[in-house]
Formats: sequence, C-alpha cells, structure tokens
Amino acid sequence: MVFNSFLDAVVKIKHLELFGELSHAKMSPPYRLELAKKMQAKAKSAKKAGVLALFYPNADFNTNFVLILRKTYKGVHSAQVGFPGGKYEEGDNDLMTTAMRETEEEVGVPTSILNIIKPMSPLYIPPSNFIVHPFLAVSECKPLFRKQEDEVEDIIEVSLLDFLNDRNVLMTRVPTSYNVEVEVPAFKLNDHIVWGATAMMLSELKDLLKQVL
Repeated sequence: MVFNSFLDAVVKIKHLELFGELSHAKMSPPYRLELAKKMQAKAKSAKKAGVLALFYPNADFNTNFVLILRKTYKGVHSAQVGFPGGKYEEGDNDLMTTAMRETEEEVGVPTSILNIIKPMSPLYIPPSNFIVHPFLAVSECKPLFRKQEDEVEDIIEVSLLDFLNDRNVLMTRVPTSYNVEVEVPAFKLNDHIVWGATAMMLSELKDLLKQVL
C-alpha cells in the first residue's frame, strides 16, 4: 500500500474504540488464561514496558513496519520476534516516552521523527511479569535503521500488505519457557514465526487497521 494513502487513513484510528481482549484472544496461546489466573497476585506489582508499532515508507514508497529479532540470552523472550521497546525507567515522563526512547536505542530511529497516533491496549505477560503498553506510530520518512548490537539480532522490515494477508496466520508448535512444546496461533512474517504477546498485540493492530484501510 502506498504510504501517503496509508498516512491519510491511519489517523482515523485515533477515533476508534480499542478491541482489547477480543483481538488478543485470537492469537493467545492455549495456556495463557490459566497462567494469568495463577499470576493474579504477582501481576499487581508487575513491571511496565512500552513498545512501538512503527510504520514508515520503504524505498518504493509503500508501507512497512518494523519488528526486531532479539538476541539469544538466558531469559523468557530469548530469540523471539517483538516490537522495539523496553522497560520503563525513572527518567521517563510516561510509557510513551519509554517506547520512543527504547526504539531509538534498539533500532536507531530518532524520537524527533516519530508521530504517535494512538496508544493500544496494554497486555500482561505472565512469564516475565510485565505489563506492556504498545503505541501505534508513524515516521513520514524512511528511518536509517541501526541495531543495538548487544540486544538485537536482526531488524525485520515487514510489508503492511503481508501483515494484513490472512494467509500469513497459522497454527504452529513452539517451545515455551516451561520446557514444553505447544501449538499456538502465529503470524508468519518475513519467514519469522511471531507468536505469544507480540502476536496478540499485532492482532489488535490488524483489527484496527482493517477498520480504516
């Protein structure tokens, strides 16, 4: 989709109601509801994070958004695909500031070229005890990406049309942080399997975009 047309349409999302759990449930792993119930008490003291769903024009002036492949490390989100973003820090004015700051740190996009369109529904992640706050953003120019070498394995530039294509939603088996494999709904984007919390946030993003495009 031509980026200028996308830009004209996406601002309409500001006035839409969020879908929240209705969208999240479409891409939720089967064990998530039970795990969230077990974590109810701990969730009250959950850490907070902000992430960015950033759309921009590619070299052909069509619309892309950016994801990252995280490094392999000793943690529950090792080698997974996610949005750029990270943990709230005391110096941040709010979680939108967190999302923008972390995006600049992880993929090199300066906050000065970011335009936040709308906050999306927050999502609790039981394995890491985080509440993640995603924000929909645009850059009117193509960013010059630069990955944070110690945290980001790869920068993934995804075509909007590929994302909206329902054929790129599938069921697949993945290893979880609990050392078992489960079948989960996922997106297949640029040959990467995107599941779990990122897929759930993408599901709401997709439902919002389909209202205006």
